[in-house]
Amino acid sequence: MSHFSKNGDLTQGPVRKHLIRMTIPMLWSILSMISVQLVDTYYISRLGTEKLAAMSFTFPVVMIVFSLIIGLGIATSSIIARKIGEKKHDEVIYITSHSILLAVLAGGVMAVAGTLLIHPLFTMMGADETMMPMIRDYMGIWFAGCLVMAVPIVGNSAMRATGDTIHPAIIMIGLSAINAVFAAILIFGMFGFPRMELRGAAFASILSYGIAAIASLCILHFKKKMVFQGSLHLERFAGSAKTLLIIAVPIGLASIIQPVTQAIITAILAGYSMNAVAAFGVVTRVEAMAFVIMIALATGMSPIIGQNWGANQFHRVKDTLGAALAFSTVWSLLVALAMALFATPLAAIFSSDPGVIHYAALYFWIVPVSYAAGNLVMGWSSAYNAIGQPKKALMMMVIKMIVLQIPMALFLARLFGVVGVFGAIAGVNLVTGLFFHLRNWPELAQARPDIEIEARSS
Repeated sequence: MSHFSKNGDLTQGPVRKHLIRMTIPMLWSILSMISVQLVDTYYISRLGTEKLAAMSFTFPVVMIVFSLIIGLGIATSSIIARKIGEKKHDEVIYITSHSILLAVLAGGVMAVAGTLLIHPLFTMMGADETMMPMIRDYMGIWFAGCLVMAVPIVGNSAMRATGDTIHPAIIMIGLSAINAVFAAILIFGMFGFPRMELRGAAFASILSYGIAAIASLCILHFKKKMVFQGSLHLERFAGSAKTLLIIAVPIGLASIIQPVTQAIITAILAGYSMNAVAAFGVVTRVEAMAFVIMIALATGMSPIIGQNWGANQFHRVKDTLGAALAFSTVWSLLVALAMALFATPLAAIFSSDPGVIHYAALYFWIVPVSYAAGNLVMGWSSAYNAIGQPKKALMMMVIKMIVLQIPMALFLARLFGVVGVFGAIAGVNLVTGLFFHLRNWPELAQARPDIEIEARSS
């Protein structure tokens, strides 16, 4: 008797119903991951502007690490889902087990490399000698936690491949709740614990992810019978690792473009004001929380688009993408309006420093006007990945972030300072979002007859 549930058929039934069903559990999972950073930012902001600025330096690096781990998770889900569909349940067990082992191994490599590179990495980002001890307090501990942080992310991806979106959501909600409690206790020294400040935030992250790792492994082992059932087939580990990494590495590299760009922008802002650095750390976290539903939607629509593309049901591909992009536009406009109306009080939630509030409010008045266009790139990237054209998704991100965003930020910063950096972000969002959408939609419309002719002639 199979312990795995097969993914639903997404080529039948209303596409909007599928979008809702696939998106909501992902929303809670992603929201929980982001809330860990947002809650930590709020707590650290109570310690003063310097410590908030130090925390802001860490955010792009943290996102790079998570992007690489998520790449491994996506690869795991992709391979396991196909094996389940092929009824190769024995292979599901050893591949899932190998993915967990690879997650720990990759976490160990990142822990060692990250610890050794703390000083040169953050110095390159613009952190001065005042910032470095605080950054080292946090990242020196946080990097060690990479050993356990990768496990629940990869384990939850394996569960989703079976069609189970509930257990991963519960695990991630529990993780964020545990972090919120223990971060407060360890940062501020409550209930007899020593006041650890930035080190306390790092320890709380490790503790919460460690508990999530145990929960994930228990469900995979005892309930789903997917990991560590009898032989580990270690003689096949090299082959499994190669198969996983072939998929994971390109996804991970594509995913790190945005946090790398954020790191460079942080370095540019550091040349003007540490208040601007602290403000940028605040606004990027607020943006991440505001658009978590967009990330969930992009993730949720991928299997719908992929299945229907493979089934040559191109009208359903267009319907799915059209519905997703329409929601993206409406949501982006609502978020932009809210940020414009409540820019100053929103910034004041995270800092009492007038300088930080000023720059954060300035960002909320300038950049959100471009959200609706900028988020189109996310939707199209997800669609191209789903139909097996990841090079197009990567090309869009490279053009947007590397070719345009960084040079424009450097150029306008020289002319207008911090305002120029924020203006560059808005301008590039508007130009690339509208350009790629107007270019890609007709191409998608023309895909149907070309592929149908090719299919009939083969």
